[in-house]
Amino acid sequence: MRKNQNGFTYPLTLCVLLVFLLFFSIRVEQLLTGRKVANQTAILLQEEYYFLSSIKKVESMYKSNGTIRTKGSFKYVNGTMDYQAEVPINSVQKVNFTLRFDSGITVIGSGYFDTKLKRIVKWMGKS
Repeated sequence: MRKNQNGFTYPLTLCVLLVFLLFFSIRVEQLLTGRKVANQTAILLQEEYYFLSSIKKVESMYKSNGTIRTKGSFKYVNGTMDYQAEVPINSVQKVNFTLRFDSGITVIGSGYFDTKLKRIVKWMGKS
């Protein structure tokens, strides 16, 4: 009986250790993936907020002045939004927005403003 038990503890310990490391590495991967998704979601929400705020500012500028300045920029906490208005065609004026984050990310979008309604009628976002 004593000869049959020689070397039984080492393989058992090794298997338990390998199973532990497998589950540990799976949990670490899930944690890192969750953090990455949370970070990307925060950046995306901030990007959408900056675009929405800029559009509202340009709309209010148009409503108060009756025109949109050809170029301008808005400074935010983590970036700068530049805009450039094109010449109106009929009753639609295109405004190009460029968001530059301090981290180096650049996002471009275009808004179409109806000069009769004095508000945005179409939005096209690009990365």
